[in-house]
Amino acid sequence: MGFLDILLGRTKAVAPDLDQLFGLPSAALTLQAAAGFTPTGTGAVCFASVEGGAFAQAHQEVQELLDADAERTGPPVEVSRDEYGYSWLVSRREPDDLPALVSDLHAVNSALEGSGFGPQLLCSVIGFQDTGQRRLGLVYLYKRGTFYPFAPLAGEAQRRDNALELQVKAVLADDLRIEQDFSRWFPIWGAPGL
Repeated sequence: MGFLDILLGRTKAVAPDLDQLFGLPSAALTLQAAAGFTPTGTGAVCFASVEGGAFAQAHQEVQELLDADAERTGPPVEVSRDEYGYSWLVSRREPDDLPALVSDLHAVNSALEGSGFGPQLLCSVIGFQDTGQRRLGLVYLYKRGTFYPFAPLAGEAQRRDNALELQVKAVLADDLRIEQDFSRWFPIWGAPGL
């Protein structure tokens, strides 16, 4: 970082560390013990779609790679588009097979990054719920290398359970690299699995 960057308040971007995703299985155990949330078995990677043959080819290869997994049970990997125009590659596994789900998300991120489409990656999310059917997503921000909790309120039109999000932040502070800038805790309305 140069002198002008310091004067102007600019900071260097944090390099993504996809290996942070592998901390999710142990964080899930902490989350279950402290707050009663268990994985739903659904995870997704969100990315900005790009027109062109190279991106379509990389996207197709990622989907084929995950669908070729002989251990996969249930539906194949799905691709959906949200109301904001972002694409979601959705993987479903048995709720107790979180390591396989995390491996799927890591593979998607790594493959797109390796094909030169890292700037299009936005986030990855894994869904959780408690016995009261409250929903929670642990969101990994690709460009920040951090996580944050997102807890949409059931039956409410785009409202969040901020108290639950802060509780989860405190519970997982020792397990995951939590995003400290609350303005980066973006709502992901309509995310698959939430």
